[in-house]
Amino acid sequence: MEHPLGIKALEHFDTLFAEDEVVEESGETSIVDQIKAFDAFGERTRSYVSNDIPYFVNEFWTSGQRKGHSIHEVSYRACFKPQLPEFFIRRLTNSGDTVLDPFMGRGTTPMEAHLLGRRPAGNDINPLSVLLTRPRLRVPTYQQVLNALEDIDWDRKVEVREDLLAFYHEETLRRLCVLRAHLLEKAPLENTSPDRALDWIRMVAINRLTGHSAGFFSVYSLPPNQAVSVERQLRINEKREQIPPARDIVAIILKKTRSLLRSGVPQDGDSFDLLVGAADRLNDLEDSSVALTVTSPPFLDVVQYADDNWLRCWFAGIDSADVEISMHKSEAAWEEMVHKVLREQARVLKPGGHVAFEVGEVRNGRILLEEAVWRAAEGLPFERLGVMINQQEFTKTANCWGVGNNAKGTNTNRIVLLRKTHDTESYRRTSS
Repeated sequence: MEHPLGIKALEHFDTLFAEDEVVEESGETSIVDQIKAFDAFGERTRSYVSNDIPYFVNEFWTSGQRKGHSIHEVSYRACFKPQLPEFFIRRLTNSGDTVLDPFMGRGTTPMEAHLLGRRPAGNDINPLSVLLTRPRLRVPTYQQVLNALEDIDWDRKVEVREDLLAFYHEETLRRLCVLRAHLLEKAPLENTSPDRALDWIRMVAINRLTGHSAGFFSVYSLPPNQAVSVERQLRINEKREQIPPARDIVAIILKKTRSLLRSGVPQDGDSFDLLVGAADRLNDLEDSSVALTVTSPPFLDVVQYADDNWLRCWFAGIDSADVEISMHKSEAAWEEMVHKVLREQARVLKPGGHVAFEVGEVRNGRILLEEAVWRAAEGLPFERLGVMINQQEFTKTANCWGVGNNAKGTNTNRIVLLRKTHDTESYRRTSS
């Protein structure tokens, strides 16, 4: 059976979640019942079964841009909106519960968990993810950011990577290299609790390296989550007959800081776990310590994360060649990876805890990754509840990639819902 298409969003998201709807272990309303009864955007959920998998189709969160807290507005390729984890966090956890994303990317799930009073936990194979997430859990004041920028010796002598003149004006590049050297000295990667202002400045600078407006350090380029090669940028410059203009790095960082904090400054995260490593080996997380996992892994080899993040990794002092991001050409290999990840989830989740495993839509719907996740969960201590399909029209972000509304690309979120059924010795930390 084909999956149904198209439900138009309404514009009343702000009143959607007036209060949390937590499902207790013995509660009267299960998450599946809540999904079936959902009608906040004017439509009831449609249900059907395909290949013995229950599907629930609706628009469960808004397609409108900038509806979440402004602190989320950090660019990263293939990231989901904060409304996705919010939907599950509000319904499946209580205040203080630990919420995890083992493929955290820009940190949407941990950040949303923090905003909702839960304990954030995240993991990613790329150390860049910690640099994008941690500063937003320990936010400095605007004055602290300004003071830290004023403390930098902008006239110091540093080595300049001249091939980057394809992106930057000569003076902008020199000052960018000064900032990079200062951050690597004063807030090195191995410091897990650096000065919060420097940590924040690095995060903002990483997100202002390249882009398509005067709000970025570079000349016109692709959006900031898609760093092009030097060679391709030279071709863009030639085609557009453009020369990199001088940019005021300090002013751009301060402007982005104000933008990120326009919804208010979140309180400090008193307790959180941000890990770097493989998603199937979360060794620093205790057994049965997580109430909810909301995550989205790399989709086969669809997104080239290493290519997209090479410039960001350079600025942060990360050797991108050492980051072993999972790239699977075959569905079978991807399914095996998911099985290993879910086995680790069986260890860290509490009995009754849930997994919301988002897989999007790939290769024009020819491969349904939710079916692979469904199979990967077989034999593990999970009740397979079904697949949610959140359908909506394309948004402005997708259109800037040259994608037409509901024409091609990703126009749905597909989320496999699992519930841990029991806790056994075979899924404890000591398991092989």
